Amino acid sequence: MYLKQGYNTHMISKQQTPIKSGFHAKTNADEITKGLDLNEKIAIVTGGYSGIGLETTRALVDKGAKVIIPAKRIEVAAQNLEGIVSKENIVEMDLGDLNSVKKFTEDFKDNIEKLDLLINNAGIMACPETRIGNEWESQFAINHIGHFLLTKELMDTMAENDGARFVSLSSSAHSLTGILWDDIHFQNNPYDKWMAYGQSKTASSLIAIEFHRRMISKGVSGYSVHPGGIITPLQRHLQKEEMIALGWMDENGSPSEMAKNFFKTTSQGASTSLWCATSSNLDDIGGVFCEDCDVAKRKNEVDESLQRYFGVADWAVDTDEASKLWEVTEKMLES
Repeated sequence: MYLKQGYNTHMISKQQTPIKSGFHAKTNADEITKGLDLNEKIAIVTGGYSGIGLETTRALVDKGAKVIIPAKRIEVAAQNLEGIVSKENIVEMDLGDLNSVKKFTEDFKDNIEKLDLLINNAGIMACPETRIGNEWESQFAINHIGHFLLTKELMDTMAENDGARFVSLSSSAHSLTGILWDDIHFQNNPYDKWMAYGQSKTASSLIAIEFHRRMISKGVSGYSVHPGGIITPLQRHLQKEEMIALGWMDENGSPSEMAKNFFKTTSQGASTSLWCATSSNLDDIGGVFCEDCDVAKRKNEVDESLQRYFGVADWAVDTDEASKLWEVTEKMLES
């Protein structure tokens, strides 16, 4: 599908090409952060108390960063982060409630003078049709709109801090579809949980592309990340039969051969986010989609049999699409 939609190549950053980082798909988080000193750094990690978000938080804290965790479930977050993050750094926020997001950002700006790293890691996947906010489809609303407001409200705080970075977690599912401009919220067509998820993950990439364009003159960079295949609580809405059909699991409920080859541990899944957040190799590179601890190849550079899982579709790094989505999302927030 991604090869059928026409995107002009000049709209894609020339930086969207691997840089031979020296890391790989199974690089662990501590290998990425080895030798780093993050003692003066302040980070926000959404979803930073579960799955790869928890490993991201742990790795940053281990190197001295102060990490603020916005959490919908404060008690669960406090339990999962015990001994890692102090309770005062776990702050209530619900990405599905824009008033909650606004309160979080206002409190942050009132109490903390700078922000070095914003990692939009939280998300939901393939859930039953749900409407929130202004009759918005919930995957797009939580994965994109909530994160968009969070990011937009914190941009000025990051702009005052040269070298700050924004990391937005996408997924290989972005390859399912670009933005469904005529029906983003499935108001005219039947709801499809996978197309909805894929669209939201394309949006998660495009927000980083446009953020970078708007912020690079202020010394701040943006990156989108495919963390890889990892079994985490993100799969909670999937039945065993569906995971078998997807090729993730065999009939006995064990990981399939494909999953054994390609799936990562949560530590390995956190590595690309950490690489984008901290690597000096990216000091002059931004506005790109990354995977396996490197800048990703474009889809047409990947073996056809692997294009569903690797590489980035042009629509997810298209600068015109990114600018359009930013403007459309701003209008949604005004309505």
